[in-house]
Formats: sequence, structure tokens, C-alpha cells
Amino acid sequence: MPIKRPPLINGEIYHIVIRAVDGLKLFRDEKDYLRKIHNLFEFNDINPTKWQYRHYENGSRDIRERAKRSLLSEILTFCLMPNHIHLLVRQLVDGGISKFMRKIGAGYGIYYNNKYKRSGHVFQGKYRAVHIESDQQLLTVFVYIHANPVSLIIPGWKEKGIKNVNEAINFLENYKWSSYPDYLRNKNFPSLTSRDFLTETIGGVESCRELVNNWLEYKKELADFDKVAIE
Repeated sequence: MPIKRPPLINGEIYHIVIRAVDGLKLFRDEKDYLRKIHNLFEFNDINPTKWQYRHYENGSRDIRERAKRSLLSEILTFCLMPNHIHLLVRQLVDGGISKFMRKIGAGYGIYYNNKYKRSGHVFQGKYRAVHIESDQQLLTVFVYIHANPVSLIIPGWKEKGIKNVNEAINFLENYKWSSYPDYLRNKNFPSLTSRDFLTETIGGVESCRELVNNWLEYKKELADFDKVAIE
């Protein structure tokens, strides 16, 4: 059944999920994660990516501006998981999100297939998108995206709960493949995301932390969870 996406409108915010094909492991080592971080930065540009950036191999956590970019979308949050990627983005230009997703899929696919001597698609054919329509939904998706990695250490935690909440909190605050550390002002990949809008909407850095921690500990109800969460 085809995936129906909402209209992608300039100035609007969307929760995007890109999933690997057939359960493929997207990131087999740290260099793969760093490559995807680099892709998210470099490919978010109206202009074509220069060859020296397309052929980037070694990765670096220190992303710097090499030239002024014309952004396709504003990345508000991100989280890389072993077989899928969560993004919260605001579209800035007509077709911005779709072009960004195409560049991400093609660029990482070439890198991955060359490195691991395989062929074929790396990502499923279509990304999924949910339109975020209110501040309450923004808070919900902020928590949902950033809490996703808990499943890596506590499978099934959403149904079974968490016995050691401090362990989960510490894991998330140090999970470097998401924007959460940067929201807590623990410098990670600060050039990749725009955080002022969401930080202000939520009520500050400590409110961001409290929002996530309360859900982990008490499973406090989140507004429109079923509408904005994409598995």
C-alpha cells in the first residue's frame, strides 16, 4: 500500500522517518554514523554538493561551514538509529524536503554500497512524514525522537517500563548520534541543528531535560502521541 504523505508546505514542520531496506543495518561502525552526520549537513543545500564533499570518507565531529549554504530545510532535531533515521525539519523552499531526502538517499547509498561491496537500494523507497500542527505536538515529537535510543539498551521499554531510569537518562544524554546532547548544551554537532525555536517553545534547557525525563520515569501522557510518532 502506498505511503500517503501530507502536502509539504514552506514554513511548516514535519517529523520525517527514513528506514533501511529489508532490515539492513545502516551504520556498522562509527565512520558510518559520522558519514551520515556529514551528509545531513552537506546535502541540506539548494546548490549541488562539490565532489570533494561527496567523496568525504574519514568523518569528523567538528562540522564547519566551508561556504555559505542556501538551506533546503531547517533541521530542528535528528536521531540516527541502527536501521532508521528520525528528523524534525521545517521546509524552507518549494520541494526542499523532497530534494533533501533524495540527496541523502543517493549520497549515503553510494558510500555504503562502495564500502560494503553491495548493490541495490539502502533505504526503503519512500520516507514517511507527519505534519506537526501545534506546540503540544512539537513537545511530543521532541520527546519521542530523542527518547528513541533507549530501545538500544532496554528493548520493549515503552510497553514494559524502565527499572533503572537513571541508566536510561544517562544513556540518552550521552548518545552522540542525536541532537539531544546539543539541546542540553553538551556540545556534540552544534552546526547541524537550529535549536533556539524549540528550546524557547519548550521553556529552556532544563525544561527540555525535564520533559524527556518525566516521560521516561512516569510515562506522562504526551499530546497526540499516536499522530506524530512514526515507528
